[in-house]
Amino acid sequence: MKQGSLYETFIQLAALVFAFIVVQATYTTVIRPVAADIQTYQAEQQQVNEDFVPERSVFVILKDFEQQACITLMLWAVFIIGMKTQQTVRQRSLLERTLVQVKEGMSVLPEDSRNYARPVQALPEQEQAYLLPRALLAGLHRFQSTRSIQDVSLTIKDVCETEADRMETELTIVRYIAWAIPSIGFLGTVRGIGTALGQAYQAVSGDIVGVTVSLGVAFNSTFVARVVSIFLMFLLHQLQLLQDRLVLDTQNYCDERLVRHLQVPDATAL
Repeated sequence: MKQGSLYETFIQLAALVFAFIVVQATYTTVIRPVAADIQTYQAEQQQVNEDFVPERSVFVILKDFEQQACITLMLWAVFIIGMKTQQTVRQRSLLERTLVQVKEGMSVLPEDSRNYARPVQALPEQEQAYLLPRALLAGLHRFQSTRSIQDVSLTIKDVCETEADRMETELTIVRYIAWAIPSIGFLGTVRGIGTALGQAYQAVSGDIVGVTVSLGVAFNSTFVARVVSIFLMFLLHQLQLLQDRLVLDTQNYCDERLVRHLQVPDATAL
């Protein structure tokens, strides 16, 4: 588990570096050059025609460093969400398989727990680390040692709750990114407004180009940060819903396929 966690951390850091390189290359070669050409053209048209109304361009909206940082973090978070979603889908695939070979009407005695646990223990090592096999094995081992059906139910519930807490903890970095993106947008807003205030003397003399450009930086950074944050929070909530369903369906699977078949022999009948 520790090696898997280190590997996952390495993959996430590599994804961050890759996202930064891709976004930086896109901004350097496409977005900023096109935005500069558009702004130059609009400035020339405004000087020639006072009635000229510049159209909003996606390139101009995205050109600043705050927007670049927001998009980089968004791509990183989307990669993490995609990786977690893939892991959850793989775990859900086990719910469609019969891991405990108990037919309808059969009973599982404490002495039989080891035999029923063998098919689960025969799974590949990667699948044994999934929630369902761990819950089944924990329940069967507890039933063999305590001979208590109630203890089995509590053990399975504890395993599922622990897994839910673990998945919740692993999404901390995504929540941090979702919080950081609007904050970066706010920094762009403060920078744009501060620059506009510093150019107020030009507006008094009749030159409002610098003020409008600075205010555009402020509004564009806020707009992009909010849109990215809304999109990211939607993906995050969908992943949480998928993970919550995995935990609940695993508990139901264990109850239907294992717990209801457990039986403890009556000591008075022996």
